Amino acid sequence: MSRRIQWAGAHLAASLLITSMVAALVFLVWFPHPFRELAGGVKLFLIIVTVDVILGPAATLIVANPKKSLKELRLDVAFISLLQIAALAYGLWTMVQARPVYMAFEVSRFRVIHAVDVDPQLLAQAPAEWRHLPMGRPQLVAVRPFRSAQEQSDAMFAELGGLTLGARPDFWMPYADAVSAVKAEAKPLAELLQRKPEARAAAEAMARDLGRPLDGLLYLPVAGRNLFWTALIDAASGMPLDYLPVDPY
Repeated sequence: MSRRIQWAGAHLAASLLITSMVAALVFLVWFPHPFRELAGGVKLFLIIVTVDVILGPAATLIVANPKKSLKELRLDVAFISLLQIAALAYGLWTMVQARPVYMAFEVSRFRVIHAVDVDPQLLAQAPAEWRHLPMGRPQLVAVRPFRSAQEQSDAMFAELGGLTLGARPDFWMPYADAVSAVKAEAKPLAELLQRKPEARAAAEAMARDLGRPLDGLLYLPVAGRNLFWTALIDAASGMPLDYLPVDPY
């Protein structure tokens, strides 16, 4: 039994080391706060951890039979490790496709845009600076105003089919150009806290951390993957400062 534990323990230590490096990449680069929750990064990462940290060492514990020769054992562990690496590579590829690339201001709210949401054909038609999706932290972008009633009608029908405005590169414009629209659509945070008094403690703590008074903050909804949060916006600059895990609707 000691041989099984020794080999499984070594496998577990290696798996934990690799997983810690993957966690740094995932949560510091691809899914930083608040995207680990808004974009489902935690759930995807847990799948990787299950395969890499649990199944691999568990399989080694099973195959590390003391009756096997060292050569046989090494071959078994090598095969398990190859399967584990393949599963990890597929998991990372899935996370690359699911990673958030933009926080888009859509008319009256923000929306998290994932790489998989963006049509490559539309991406090729976008301005040069947006033809390649960012591989680092998600960036701010805004949806431009409609240029005609026909364009608005076509966009609405496309959205009914699942193509949201924020995921359309042909509608993107710099966030700085939309600041006045953001401030016009945003509402005082105090209004939200009147409707959601249970959120006051968290909002006050966040305001203290930001060094802002509550009356200096506005809010807008944020549409994530199957959930809504609240963006806290600086009333002066129109920039989102942090995100409150409260559904504002």
